Amino acid sequence: MDEILLNDDNYDLFLATNYSNPNCLDINEFYEDLERIKYIKRLLNKYDKKKEIKPRLILNHIIVLQNVFGPNICSRILFYRIEEKFHSYLKSFLLYLNYLPESIPEVNLGKIPQDHKMDSYLRNETE
Repeated sequence: MDEILLNDDNYDLFLATNYSNPNCLDINEFYEDLERIKYIKRLLNKYDKKKEIKPRLILNHIIVLQNVFGPNICSRILFYRIEEKFHSYLKSFLLYLNYLPESIPEVNLGKIPQDHKMDSYLRNETE
């Protein structure tokens, strides 16, 4: 069975049906978790513009998202919500964490290059 591609019409339902946080007491926690996507976007944008990076912070946000969505769903959400120009950075983070699935319906992972500078940051800054 083919997976349904994410779009603006089904995105919210996709998030709600794939969210799994047994400690979530109210809807605000769900939205706080989703805010992490904006934080990741902001941090990647800052790196793109100013070459300033906080790899541990980005890793922490991705790990929290992975904990509540699982690695495959987390990857789909991030590639869908984060601009294409940041996909090579994102791919490097997901590979570093071993969260990148073999395929994502919304993107062709084979055509997204790894960012070798980001790979170097991750190796050096997180050890």
